Amino acid sequence: MIRRALTLLIIAALSCISRSSRADVERFAVLVGNDRGDAQDAPLRFAGADADRVRDVLIQLGGFPASNLVVVRDEGADAVRRALIAMNDRVRASAARLGTEVIMLVYYSGHADATALHLGTSRLELSELELLVRGSAAQFRALVVDACRSGTLARVKGGRDGPPFSIRVGEQLAGQGVAFLTSSSMNEDAQESDELGGSFFTHYFVSGLRGAADADGDGHVQLDEAYRYAYEATVRATSRTWAGTQHPAYRFEFAGQGRIVLTDPQRASARSALTFPPGRAYLVFRGSANGAVVGEVTTHATARQLFVKADRYFVRARASDHVLEGDVTVAEGETRHVRDEALHRIAYARVVRKGGSDLRGVSGPVAGYTLRTRLRSSSGLCNGAFAGYAFTFAAFSLTPRLDACFSGVDRAPLSVDANEYGGDVRFAHTWDLPFLSVDIGLTMGGSWLRQTFTTAGVAPPRDTIAARSSVGVGAAADLGAGFYVLGDAAAETYLFQLEDSARRTSTLTPSLSLRSHLGFGKHW
Repeated sequence: MIRRALTLLIIAALSCISRSSRADVERFAVLVGNDRGDAQDAPLRFAGADADRVRDVLIQLGGFPASNLVVVRDEGADAVRRALIAMNDRVRASAARLGTEVIMLVYYSGHADATALHLGTSRLELSELELLVRGSAAQFRALVVDACRSGTLARVKGGRDGPPFSIRVGEQLAGQGVAFLTSSSMNEDAQESDELGGSFFTHYFVSGLRGAADADGDGHVQLDEAYRYAYEATVRATSRTWAGTQHPAYRFEFAGQGRIVLTDPQRASARSALTFPPGRAYLVFRGSANGAVVGEVTTHATARQLFVKADRYFVRARASDHVLEGDVTVAEGETRHVRDEALHRIAYARVVRKGGSDLRGVSGPVAGYTLRTRLRSSSGLCNGAFAGYAFTFAAFSLTPRLDACFSGVDRAPLSVDANEYGGDVRFAHTWDLPFLSVDIGLTMGGSWLRQTFTTAGVAPPRDTIAARSSVGVGAAADLGAGFYVLGDAAAETYLFQLEDSARRTSTLTPSLSLRSHLGFGKHW
């Protein structure tokens, strides 16, 4: 009995020693977002929102107390400078306490050039920013800079053309470790995305902190994991933008410093999570498709999860020829598994027409059967084929087509072959119904009409050039894998020279017919 009690006392004492030997970690952050640059900088849309997203994930999953975070939005250089100096004073006081380790994160999203941040009409020199970060008494300091120029679909962020943008880290470090991360390497642009509602780099950096970057599955997201996830995803995403591939850059300087944990999702109080199957990327919006983007699990991510607040979310996944999307609700403390079969499948053409995506258009071939009723001076139905290429955009579709049809009559002693070779362009506006898409279209084109005669006498061929136009309706139904079946019918007017052989005259003559198409198409 005495031996057992002594053993328990020893274990308790060792536990107390172990707990007292572990240093408390206190976390601080200064987050700066500025959509306004100087007079020559185009306004940004999402720099302030990017700073808010970083703040939210640090509070929710990173153990950063709200009282230890300062967000500076659309303020000048003096306000940013004061915020950094005041935070450094607080860090110094915390670091002076025995057994306390301090982490300080500084984040900036906005305009910049080769030498300074553009904060409205004022500038903060990069050299001064570097000194303010390096001079902190925190054992570990990180500076994350997301900046460059401004543009349209994938807007270019932060400054004008100039010398390479770089942040240099001195060899002498005040503390144990410092890390400098930039959203792009030298001479590159940092880009924003309308669909993401923020910059590519910050979007993927935050997604990584929400758990998508936890490659080793230990429940912690280290700084190097978050950077690696943001780097790989940013390179892939920007390789498809008009501004070109963006390569984030970094420099780590550690002296006796272990791996730095920025977020600890699995230990967050009342945590909730969304998990995703492998094979494709999943984008998560808060509330609805028009809500703020919460995060993304990329196609190549090892960790297939995002830790989120209990709420209602809208999930979108993109496949090769369609998207999957739908609403998902996660309760407090729940891990909700997102399954593809529970999401709605939508063909790309419908995605384009409904908007809300960076997918601005799709295109692909169409082909099939065409039928036209008789024209004046001809006989019989004209049967044939058509082929074209359809371009689908949000407001309209444009389809150039080539067609040919053949008709004739065989009545002794005369047989007539009436053939048509032509082409047109169809402009249409489409409405998407649950299982069918319907449209109204205007078509304009031209044809070569040729009649040949077989008779005992002499009857040379007759050739006529005609202009044609039509108004009609159409419908299409998706078949899957990007294929669809289509059909349309229109009232078509021809305008051509009609010859009177007896009087040896010709007159400009209109002729009305009905034309229909039935065929298949493929969208890419």
